[in-house]
Amino acid sequence: MKIVVGLSGGVDSSVAAYLLQKQGHEVVGLFMRNWNDASVTLEEECPWIEDSNDALMVAKKLGIFFQVIDMSELYKEKIVDYMFDEYAKGRTPNPDVLCNREVKFDVFMKTALSLGAEKVATGHYARVTSSFDDNGKEIFHLLSGNDSNKDQSYFLCQLNQDQLSRALFPIGELTKPEVREIAREMELVTADKKDSQGLCFIGKVSLPTFLQQQLEPKEGEIVEIFDDFKDFHTETPKFKSKQEELQYLSQKINYQKSDGKVIGKHPGAHYFTIGQSKGLGIGGHKESCFIISRDIVHNLIFVGEGKNFPGLYRKALKIENSDVHWIREDLKLKDGETMSVLARIRYRQTLESAVLHQFEDGLYIEFENPQSAIAEGQFAAWYDGEELLGSGVIA
Repeated sequence: MKIVVGLSGGVDSSVAAYLLQKQGHEVVGLFMRNWNDASVTLEEECPWIEDSNDALMVAKKLGIFFQVIDMSELYKEKIVDYMFDEYAKGRTPNPDVLCNREVKFDVFMKTALSLGAEKVATGHYARVTSSFDDNGKEIFHLLSGNDSNKDQSYFLCQLNQDQLSRALFPIGELTKPEVREIAREMELVTADKKDSQGLCFIGKVSLPTFLQQQLEPKEGEIVEIFDDFKDFHTETPKFKSKQEELQYLSQKINYQKSDGKVIGKHPGAHYFTIGQSKGLGIGGHKESCFIISRDIVHNLIFVGEGKNFPGLYRKALKIENSDVHWIREDLKLKDGETMSVLARIRYRQTLESAVLHQFEDGLYIEFENPQSAIAEGQFAAWYDGEELLGSGVIA
């Protein structure tokens, strides 16, 4: 079988290519150049050149065809512009999820298929299996990676059945130490290379540094809200329906400047996200202060002291129907239906027990325990055991 591997210049994709070659497949390595604006990388660093050279060295070692493809214009349109727009609106997008949906398993996959490939492989720690329904239709299942410390299924939460039918994740059964050991045995140049810590499409650049390229600084005030705030201690009202209760539980509190005390300044509310504690420059507190809300219109940031501050937590969230995505389309809920699941609202978060509620106005996720720092624009993903069933953008 002819398989195109997205060689990123890292150890994971390197070993993925080797394992497929070992299985007897015809392997082709493609490196995606995703960014061509050196003005936003850290000084004197150009990560894509270093990464592409490492990918080339791996391809030569394995004796496979290698090519660099320029996808920078597509990335700017599909990912970068979207990110700037979302942050400007006070939302928190996830570029890695978008990257997989819009680029790696869309345009990149189509490029691979045009080269005669039957499958596309990446170095994600995830697994794909399939089964057949009663009508003989093949259903593909996206499963978490065997290495719980590296499971990356969350980043693939927006893929569909067609994309999964052509996707391979060769290292999904392995742990990270096992992957590095294989790379060392094969003497691959990437064997001991550190994992990338930057944005998926840029590399070694911090998010604030990146955002400042297009979102102008705008000084605003930091307002501290205290735990005696009236909305934290009111009794839960009685509801006429479950839908009404979920609408109440999922709504965020709209703080006003008069609700708290101004304790500092910030360079722009659009540079920050819900739950953030670093970079605020706030002193004089026993515990760190965390962002509990942002008012983009008035450029205000609201904070509360301590990781257990009540304003950080919500028991439910809403996803607009247009933003609900089911990988397992056969399990899609109808109006009025519910489903018990495990869910997470960010990568690496422990899976939490929750119930999905589908109503005419949207899908609600009601958690067994209140969740910290639910941020609009992020992706919530839900699972049945190891299988990722679907996801959606938090409203």
